[in-house]
Amino acid sequence: MGQDIKLKASDGFELGAYRADPAGAPKGAVVVIQEIFGVNHHIRSVCDRLAKDGYVAVAPSIFDRITPNFQSGYSPDEIAEARKFVANPDWAAMLRDSQAAIDAVKPVGPVGIIGFCLGGSVAYAAATKLAGLSAAVGYYGGAVVRFADDKPAVPTQLHFGEKDAGIPLSDVETIKSKRPEVDVFIYPGAQHGFHCDERASYDKASADIAWPRSMEFFAKYLR
Repeated sequence: MGQDIKLKASDGFELGAYRADPAGAPKGAVVVIQEIFGVNHHIRSVCDRLAKDGYVAVAPSIFDRITPNFQSGYSPDEIAEARKFVANPDWAAMLRDSQAAIDAVKPVGPVGIIGFCLGGSVAYAAATKLAGLSAAVGYYGGAVVRFADDKPAVPTQLHFGEKDAGIPLSDVETIKSKRPEVDVFIYPGAQHGFHCDERASYDKASADIAWPRSMEFFAKYLR
C-alpha cells in the first residue's frame, strides 16, 4: 500500500519517510512518529492502517540524521541498541523533520500527528510548537511530563499504560493537572508499548479501546 519517499527539512537535510495513501479521496492526513525502533514494520503497518481508514499517512525517519534508514525489532539486544539513539535526543532536529512531514501532506487537507513511545513525546511537542496541525495524539510518551508547561495549540489526546515501568502514574497526574484541556487516558494493567502487536508488552484489550478512541478524535478534528 505504501512507498518510501524523501522529505526535505527547513535546514536542507533530506530524510527518508514511508507514505501510505488511501484508495479513495483522502479525509485528511496523519503524520506518524516512530518509536525508538525506527520506521520499521510496525510503524509502516500503522501508516497502512490509517490509509485504510481514509487518511494519507507519512512516517518520517527521524533518526536519519544519525543512522540513515535505521529499523529495529524488539529483542533485548535490539532494544538496547535502539536506546542509544535517545541517550541525548535532539528535539529541535526531530521537530524540524516532523515539520517537513506535515508540510509534505498539507495539500491533502487537515493534518493530525500521532506518535508512540519517543514519538508520543515528539507528537506532544509538535502540538505545542509546529505549524499546520489540527490535532495530536500521543501514546506513552515519557518526555511529555517535561514539556507539560507548554500548552498545545491544537486538540491533544494522550494514552498511557497503568503499569508502564518507564512512566510513573505520578508523571501522568502531573500532566493532567498542568494540562486539564488535554484528554488523558490510562489503561488498567497495560505496560509501555501496549499498542504494538509485535512487542511482548502488547495488550490487545487496551489497544482495542485506544485505537478507535484515537480515530474518533481524528474524525472530529480533521475535517
